[in-house]
Amino acid sequence: MPKEKIIVGLSGGVDSSVSALLLKEQGYEVEGLFMKNWEEQLPGGECMWEADVEDAMQICEQLEIPINTVDLADDYWEKVFTNFLQEYKNGRTPNPDVLCNQEIKFSAFLTHATELGAKKIATGHYARIKKVNDHFQLRKGLDGNKDQSYFLCRLTQAQLSLSMFPVGELEKYAVRELAKKAGFQTHDKKDSTGICFVGERPFREFLSRYIPEQSGEIQTTDGKVVGQHNGVFYYTLGQRQGLGIGGVQGANEAPWYIYRKDIGNNILFVVQGHDHALLYSQKLTATDINWISGYPPETPFKCVAKTRYRQTDQACTIEDIEDHNCSVIFEDAQRAVTPGQFVVFYDEDICLGGGIIDSTS
Repeated sequence: MPKEKIIVGLSGGVDSSVSALLLKEQGYEVEGLFMKNWEEQLPGGECMWEADVEDAMQICEQLEIPINTVDLADDYWEKVFTNFLQEYKNGRTPNPDVLCNQEIKFSAFLTHATELGAKKIATGHYARIKKVNDHFQLRKGLDGNKDQSYFLCRLTQAQLSLSMFPVGELEKYAVRELAKKAGFQTHDKKDSTGICFVGERPFREFLSRYIPEQSGEIQTTDGKVVGQHNGVFYYTLGQRQGLGIGGVQGANEAPWYIYRKDIGNNILFVVQGHDHALLYSQKLTATDINWISGYPPETPFKCVAKTRYRQTDQACTIEDIEDHNCSVIFEDAQRAVTPGQFVVFYDEDICLGGGIIDSTS
């Protein structure tokens, strides 16, 4: 009986390297596929895909498996990066990694892999897929510190049915140990953080290449001007660093935080104190929700949710589901809930799906 062909999305990192190793050990016909998602055009940039593809090629040589490459930079620009820029121009804070999974890794990449004869694709995500009858559940990765189900909340039944997450059942330390034992040079490679196309550059400097600076006022709740900014779109709610506010007459020494952005008037509004009441929201509305099961729950529906990656699960009630929109009321008020980010819903370790945070109250 012919072996089932699995194509692994090799990023040049340790997680995808071990994913390929595990699948080969399990008897699959394994091939690697490296995605070039970003055309580096900025001098001094750190997002060097050339180094990553060299690591991926080295892994495939050691495993004695073929490697393919595909240039998805145009798809990334059109389906992810243009949305990223538009959201910032609208004063929101997008999460391109979620959209990248939806549009690139589990769409454009999946299509290319199936054209190469793959029965399924595999990636190095820390998440799990469980089939229950004819239904596919997306579950949290076993390693709670590395769980990446948040970033996979836009996946569908069809995408999950064709996907595998080999390291989802492992702790990170175990993945590195397997890589070291196999002699992979990626065993101690630093995990990638942040947005790939930004790399190690200061984020504001990167964004200013696409969205020109526009100076404006930083004001308190009563309209007092306490500083100047370079453009409201460079900042996010709850931000403390980079405000340059200090020595305000009549104010105490507590740090300042952004609690609101006025896009039309180009004003940042700030308050003092990490736990100021204006930084908290009890309710949000979400749009463009993807329910992984293919259908929404009956409301009111109690579950837990995250409004940002690595946040602990927060008890909430989902209400007023209509089309792909809903309202979410939290048991406890949430700090710095940010429009443009994703709210992702869970039933214990099952990821139910998620949507884009549109507004708060």
